Amino acid sequence: MDKVIVFAGTTEGCEICRFLSDHGVSVYACVATEYGSRSLKETEFLHVSAARLSMEEMEELIERLQPEIVVDATHPYAAEVTENIRTACSHKGQAYWRVLREQGEKEERAVYVESTAAAVEYLKKTTGNILLTTGSKELSAFTALPDYQNRIFARVLSLPTVLTACAEIGLVGKHLIGMQGPFSEELNAAMLRQYDCRYLVTKDTGKAGGFLEKINAALSCGAVPVIIGRPLKEEGMTVRECLRKLTEHFSLRTRQEITLLGIGMGSRDTLTIEGQKALEQAELVIGARRIADAVRMPHHQVIYEYRSEKIAEYLSEHPEYTRIVVALSGDVGFYSGARKLLDLLGKETKVVCGISSVVYFMAKVGLSWDDAKIVSAHGRSCNLVSLIRHHRKVFAILGTEDGVAELARKLVFYGMGEVLLYVGENLSYKTEKVFCMPAEELTEYQGDPLSVVCAVNEEAVPKPAVHGMPDSEFIRGKAPMTKEEVRTVSLSKLRLTEDALCYDVGAGTGSVSIEMALRAWKGQVYAIEKKGEAADLILENKRKFGTDNLEVIRGTAPEALEALPVPTHAFIGGSSGNLREIVELLLQKNGEVRIVINCITLETVSETLSVIREFGFTETEIVQLAASRAKELGRYHMMMGENPIYIISCQKISKEEA
Repeated sequence: MDKVIVFAGTTEGCEICRFLSDHGVSVYACVATEYGSRSLKETEFLHVSAARLSMEEMEELIERLQPEIVVDATHPYAAEVTENIRTACSHKGQAYWRVLREQGEKEERAVYVESTAAAVEYLKKTTGNILLTTGSKELSAFTALPDYQNRIFARVLSLPTVLTACAEIGLVGKHLIGMQGPFSEELNAAMLRQYDCRYLVTKDTGKAGGFLEKINAALSCGAVPVIIGRPLKEEGMTVRECLRKLTEHFSLRTRQEITLLGIGMGSRDTLTIEGQKALEQAELVIGARRIADAVRMPHHQVIYEYRSEKIAEYLSEHPEYTRIVVALSGDVGFYSGARKLLDLLGKETKVVCGISSVVYFMAKVGLSWDDAKIVSAHGRSCNLVSLIRHHRKVFAILGTEDGVAELARKLVFYGMGEVLLYVGENLSYKTEKVFCMPAEELTEYQGDPLSVVCAVNEEAVPKPAVHGMPDSEFIRGKAPMTKEEVRTVSLSKLRLTEDALCYDVGAGTGSVSIEMALRAWKGQVYAIEKKGEAADLILENKRKFGTDNLEVIRGTAPEALEALPVPTHAFIGGSSGNLREIVELLLQKNGEVRIVINCITLETVSETLSVIREFGFTETEIVQLAASRAKELGRYHMMMGENPIYIISCQKISKEEA
């Protein structure tokens, strides 16, 4: 026997029938007409009956099939049918579920009436053409309008019986539009303009009935929507709530088809064909508001959410959705939330790429991007100055109104004001803006947060591949400087990573700090120096080398270190007698921080070894470096020795890493 009887004939009813039959639940679908049955195809689990039933016939059907549930998914304006179904179920003690369409939101510019008769009375006091979209059943009521044959343009189903009935009351020719919906906002608007209609009469048929498309079209054309209220004030559930209850009742194991869709910059015009198909088939769209609104279709349920964990949680709690699109901006492989979602949703999740902003924008400005450094500064730390200094072409996604101006000011500060900035805002939207200007002309520019930039630096200086910049490259003063050979070995022992967070304690002129910042360009370097003159020299060198990720901290260690972020690496070139306290603080911040200490005197070596033993470092290396440089003496070269340096590196390695 059929487990569920569904009184269908609506979009919601058909969806419920297909859902049940697809999951192997026997369902008996009742539709009022042969026309209504065309939306359903009989299967092993779905039987379709096309006939109008009286209340007695409904009772007989319930008695014969003995279903577990009767679902009433009839039209919200089919008041008599709903009353008959409810009464028949009551007489037979049958479980009855009413599925209701969600009503449209109140529109201040619309006219609301309680009935068809009230709509007619309102329109009698008006002039101007009327687009009637209420169907054919109550069409005769509008013949009470004076001059109705000229004022009314009725849109009805293109059935011979319907068209004949309309002709009998005098609606023929261009005043009769025989079409099958759903209708887009654009088509509704075209009809209103074609027939110069000042009023659009509709019922509140909800989202599934194209209600919003009609209201928006009317308002865009300057027409007044006249909305006929629903005849019954009912309680019930949405189609989604019904599907969820059916899933729980029959313990259905649903399989969700999830697509992560890159929508490009945001305009529907840049969707791929594959992406468009995924949206057409989807029941549910999830995404940030701007992104979801850009691609949503009338039949979609929409959830505004961008947090990966919340998306995964919602889908787990709502198994009634079987075809889902998670809409993501740009391309799913370019700084996208797709990576985390794939981990949470599983490998069966389908990924559909979009047109990334870099591809779109570089084509707009006529630049190739195969030789560009491509990064994102949207919601993340990104050392753009360093990239632009060392790369001829850098593309970046920005994310603030003053993003272009802030970048321009930094470039001017570091002596790169002539760098060309190609700027793109609101790409693919009607408000799209693309232009190019030197950085020095954009220091006060206020733009749109939704922006990208491509910096072209014809004077880019390739970044050194290894440590060991010549001493002569640095601005020198009276402050001590770690010499080139010592600096090279010390930095190699430090084993920096690109995203390292480094301290340079006792930084002097900042030669070690500068090389740290160049190597750890994704990270941050703090140069700690107590002498004002030396700190000023570091700032000069910072500006010369464009190391925007270098910050000078004036003060004495360890006090000057206390407020700084947790370090991954530390170089100690001078401790002012506070070596033990400095190391202790470093270990408190990060028990596995890697430390390199340079010692000149034997006393400092002894102190360092004592500290290493006290704090139990598990990996220690001591290198003694004695370098000599040739000095010309007439026709001869004599080697002149530098002071020997002890380079001591140490780190605590956890047992897991060991």
